[in-house]
Amino acid sequence: MSQIRKLKSRVEPWRKLLADIDDLEAMFELATESGEQSDEDEVSTMLSNAKETFEKLNILNLLSGEVDQNDAFLTVHAGAGGTEACDWALMLSRMYLRWAERHGYKTEIVDELEAEGGIKNITIQVSGDFVYGYLKGEGGIHRLVRISPFDSNARRHTSFASVYVYPVLDDSIEVEIKPEDLRVDTYRAGGKGGQHVNKTDSAVRFTHIPTGIVVACQTERSQLMNRQICMNMLKARLYEYYREQKEKENSKFVAEKKDISFGSQIRSYVFCPYTMVKDHRTKYNVGNIQGVMDGDLDEFMNSYLVAKWKGLPMDGSADDDEE
Repeated sequence: MSQIRKLKSRVEPWRKLLADIDDLEAMFELATESGEQSDEDEVSTMLSNAKETFEKLNILNLLSGEVDQNDAFLTVHAGAGGTEACDWALMLSRMYLRWAERHGYKTEIVDELEAEGGIKNITIQVSGDFVYGYLKGEGGIHRLVRISPFDSNARRHTSFASVYVYPVLDDSIEVEIKPEDLRVDTYRAGGKGGQHVNKTDSAVRFTHIPTGIVVACQTERSQLMNRQICMNMLKARLYEYYREQKEKENSKFVAEKKDISFGSQIRSYVFCPYTMVKDHRTKYNVGNIQGVMDGDLDEFMNSYLVAKWKGLPMDGSADDDEE
């Protein structure tokens, strides 16, 4: 039933668009015969709406990967920059939470490590239709330039954070994990978890020894539940890892092999001396940085999907003229 619903969500909007185009053609003929300005205005409005709908459906049509329709895990790590970077990681996590809220997606914080001024890392599970398809282009290094609120001299600082995105897998996709390849650590959860969480070894960390992939979960009161969430996260990470090995494409994990510092960012967020958010892969940029930080990310995601579909080079390197 879930698959039928997802297939209908793909087909029915196109059928409705075809019906709207038929109505548009009929209205155009009527406006041509009548010559009335009001009819011409209505045709113009109908045409504009049809174009907007087509563009949205065309983007959705690009999400045809095996797991594009799945939910996603999104992890943010603070990089170079100390307290500044921890604050930047917190700002990024809020940005993605606001994006999910805009689209009516469900979010759950799976793991979080707080730090002075913000967070060291956080993992969020985002649930909804085509979440992974939209978020997959967000993986990489994100750079912030601003006047530091932590600097008494009000100097300009540059901070970095990394974002990793991987799909939540369903039972139809199998990933083999050998028990001897897995190291399991349990520890007491930190943060606001209540007495039970903080006084028992309910938090779980899985380390996949062959690949070095580490996942952790501490949100549930039950260690058993945390183990299950950790296993789902590990399967998702390994799925991405092995798929990229097979396809000999490292586009999603190139960021993991680079320092979380200058020169390797995919996107820059500049608050000072001017305001601009620029994606270095697609060259798409906007000046409304507050809108972006409030979750207005759709055009960045769409431009990435279109560029990837066209096969355009996207090395993620910064532009020389930006500095």
